[in-house]
Amino acid sequence: MEFQFDATTEELRTKLLDFMDSHVYPAEKIYEAQVAAMENPWDRPPLIDELKVEARKRGLWNFFLPHAPYGAGLTNLQYAPLAEITGRSPLIAPEALNCAAPDTGNMEVLAMFGTEQQRSQWLEPLLAGEIRSAYSMTEPEVASSDAANIATRITRDGDEYVVNGRKWWSSGAMSPRCKIAIVMGVSDPDADRHRRQSMILVPLDTPGVKIIRSTSVFGYNDGPHGGHAEIHYDNVRVPAANLIGEEGSGFAIAQARLGPGRIHHAMRLIGMAERALELMCRRVVDRVAFGKPIAEQGVVQEWIAESRIRIEQVRLLVLKTAWLMDTVGNKGARIEISAIKVAVPETARYVIDRAIQAHGGAGVSQDTPLASLYAEARVLQLADGPDEVHRMSVARRELGAYRQR
Repeated sequence: MEFQFDATTEELRTKLLDFMDSHVYPAEKIYEAQVAAMENPWDRPPLIDELKVEARKRGLWNFFLPHAPYGAGLTNLQYAPLAEITGRSPLIAPEALNCAAPDTGNMEVLAMFGTEQQRSQWLEPLLAGEIRSAYSMTEPEVASSDAANIATRITRDGDEYVVNGRKWWSSGAMSPRCKIAIVMGVSDPDADRHRRQSMILVPLDTPGVKIIRSTSVFGYNDGPHGGHAEIHYDNVRVPAANLIGEEGSGFAIAQARLGPGRIHHAMRLIGMAERALELMCRRVVDRVAFGKPIAEQGVVQEWIAESRIRIEQVRLLVLKTAWLMDTVGNKGARIEISAIKVAVPETARYVIDRAIQAHGGAGVSQDTPLASLYAEARVLQLADGPDEVHRMSVARRELGAYRQR
């Protein structure tokens, strides 16, 4: 097993680390000030547009998408250390590189399953970073951890489909730059439970699309990321050509989308944990309590040691999962994807929580990024399927061999 980065990854890491030091970290306070001054809290600060231009000029663009000719052509294993670096500044770096959710997953869907017309109309402006998009799957009235529960209807009517239903946590939909949503709903309620659903493209300016409200995360509106919206689709009519794939393929498309999305989140979470550990170490060597630096307290050293050990463990698991996805495909790596979906947010949450504790009151204030990092890590124990569902998948595989005896 080779642990050294290949030449392509090392070159891009060097460029990205320089970009983070020269542009991203110095921009964090400016970003906060611009967000506070915006009339529309869900719009994108001007700073992001400037960073996107600079990132693209440096060749730091669309790393996440391996599908030729659209993305950078990187494997999951090559992308992993790059996504980790962007996770150190999750509010700025992923979007600056056009590698921010939910656009990444939506672009993957369009690249894999979209028609030429759909790619031309929606994928190309997304790849250029000109527009944002939303993913509209979760519903308030059902347990969406089981996607077969989804109740929104997508009904064929001549040359159109009619969409009716209520969604929430539709990522990105509050942004004024969000132009298109990928909506999952039931097109054939009488089909097999995994063939009832379809996915369809719904422009947000279509009559009948009603954005009800933003849903916040621990009080954060996640504004510049486009927020999360509750949306009512009330007799929304779109052309039949907006269907993605074929009728009944929605569940399969969702699984194809969510696998890469889960590992991308895991990659960035490791970066968040690394940033938190760095902040914790800087804090404890500088602060004195009871006559000696906090860093000399045994309990603090335990936090630091445990944080490093856990980060290294999950990084290896993520790299193994990325390698499996590259070699045996997303389906072949699905249990490992479930494993990182549980392990990495849990580790990041632990490290960030200890960093908060080491900072005292500053840790929960706006003076450090820790509170925001904690909220993001905690919500990822729910997003893309709650931990309990993924633990169940891992347990089923472990038990499978014994049940067959």
